[in-house]
Amino acid sequence: MAEMSKGRVEAFSDGVAAVIITIMVLEMAVPHGAHLSALTAVIPVFVSYCLSFVYVGIYWNNHHHLFQAVQRVDGATLWANLHWLFWLSLLPFVTGWMGENGFAAGPVALYGGVLLCIACAYGLLTWTLVRHHGRDSVLARSIGHDRKGKISIVIYAVAIPFTAAVPWVSCLLYALVAAMWFVPDRRIEHAFEGQGWPGEGGQGKGDR
Repeated sequence: MAEMSKGRVEAFSDGVAAVIITIMVLEMAVPHGAHLSALTAVIPVFVSYCLSFVYVGIYWNNHHHLFQAVQRVDGATLWANLHWLFWLSLLPFVTGWMGENGFAAGPVALYGGVLLCIACAYGLLTWTLVRHHGRDSVLARSIGHDRKGKISIVIYAVAIPFTAAVPWVSCLLYALVAAMWFVPDRRIEHAFEGQGWPGEGGQGKGDR
């Protein structure tokens, strides 16, 4: 059976990420008035946008690195990737709701719930790819036990209940997870060190 190309999965995912960022920035209403004080009302919206922008950037970056080690995809991979994109596409909605309501408990809790679902869906995507490529593949070795991914899920699960009493604590925990992942995940690059990137015939170590 002919192998499916990973190129369309990457291109489609890149397009969805670009649309998500575009929607989020377009949802920021222009303040009325020419004085700088008019910007005060949109500060919560801007802060929530910045947090979500970082999250989308982190996932886009790691998705790109992940697919450097992917040699082929199958039907399960396509559905797992769509499942992840579904939850990621909800970010503009929860971002806008949280910002427009000044980080109230309900919107902050739902925002965390979506982040949790995105993380779980991304974990499912990586598991699907590892299963398809085999436990001895470069992909499997590069991902390893994915401790940082599991820690992120735990932090989300802890942060969501805090919204009932102290929503800002939950927001700080969401930002903590983003800070953990802000430096690009280079496990994929390290796995290829000494053997070259796919398609390079082992000549060199790729971009690092």
